[in-house]
Amino acid sequence: AFIPAYLNQTEKFFDLFGSLTYISVTIIAVLLSPVVDGRSLLLAALVIIWAARLGTYLFTRIRKAGKDDRFDDIKPNFMRFLNTWTLQGLWVTLTLAAALVAITTTTRRELGLFAWLGLLIWIFGFAFEVVADAQKSRFRANPENKGKFIHTGLWARSRHPNYFGEIVLWIGIAVIAL
Repeated sequence: AFIPAYLNQTEKFFDLFGSLTYISVTIIAVLLSPVVDGRSLLLAALVIIWAARLGTYLFTRIRKAGKDDRFDDIKPNFMRFLNTWTLQGLWVTLTLAAALVAITTTTRRELGLFAWLGLLIWIFGFAFEVVADAQKSRFRANPENKGKFIHTGLWARSRHPNYFGEIVLWIGIAVIAL
């Protein structure tokens, strides 16, 4: 995906490919796993739900905006743009590691207290991220807010509540993987 993105000098598919990477790696892990159990299916479902939601949200946002300003200085430079794509791969690897280990292990455990606790943590983090993204989208849709930073809703409590929600949901994934 990097080569066509560089040749076309576009970042429009960067986040979408990140999400598709999460989804494809997770599905491949389940398909190649020696045994598929409830924990594997739960982890796979949560990763796929999160990645599909985030990828759709970010792709829709960039289609609406036309571009992502963060990439303006990066796109023309082959190495900087490649580094950005490479870091995305590292991000996927590090955040997905706990789920991949639990999905592919030969040591299986029943869904127990940690799985249900992790699911509750994941639901909280996912909801937090979705609400924060919705609040920011509504804020940005108002032309009066152009160039301003949101300071209402969850954004009044945290500078980046969407990232907080994402961190929490990945903690939930790690707890389920225990």
